[in-house]
Amino acid sequence: MMKTTQRPQFGGEAMWILERTLIGTALLLAMLLVTVQLARAVEIIPSVGATRAVHTDDNTTQFSGGLALRGDMGSLFAVEIGASYRSEDRLDGDLKVTQWPITASLWLKPASMLYVGGGAGWYQTSLAYESSLALEDETRQQFGVHLGGGVRVPLMSRVKLDLGGRYVFLDEIDQKISTKKLDPDSWTTSLGLAIRF
Repeated sequence: MMKTTQRPQFGGEAMWILERTLIGTALLLAMLLVTVQLARAVEIIPSVGATRAVHTDDNTTQFSGGLALRGDMGSLFAVEIGASYRSEDRLDGDLKVTQWPITASLWLKPASMLYVGGGAGWYQTSLAYESSLALEDETRQQFGVHLGGGVRVPLMSRVKLDLGGRYVFLDEIDQKISTKKLDPDSWTTSLGLAIRF
């Protein structure tokens, strides 16, 4: 896990957000280029999922969505880049946490239907406070890591059902409602269609 990237104290917040967005876009394009160049076969995987925060009293499951590009590197490995979106309420609804990470993963395929592995990603996290609290919303960037795996079931010659799960490790971040830090670690399960082209 890496430290949270903090906003600069001086002005230029719009430029700061633009800079972070450009860095994330450049990383995504670089990963896409590497995936396409190295992979023997490429799949696009749209998915829906359920995410549960790990260290919180708000035990609610939130829905998420994602899109990934996965390419085989021989018979044992696959590389993947992906983007996803999720949102959850924390602190009795006083705080809405929205996250959209861009991730890169390396998967080991011990059997044709199974994959396990992990990776890293750039996580953009927005904290939106209840309007009655009169607190300014904020956005943070973090680098995090994930571990996971999944099962792939053939449906047609170029389409597979992809059921996966991953645990995401992120550093705690400050929030304005109390002195207690927010722990964004989460567990996500997803169901997608892997379409080969």
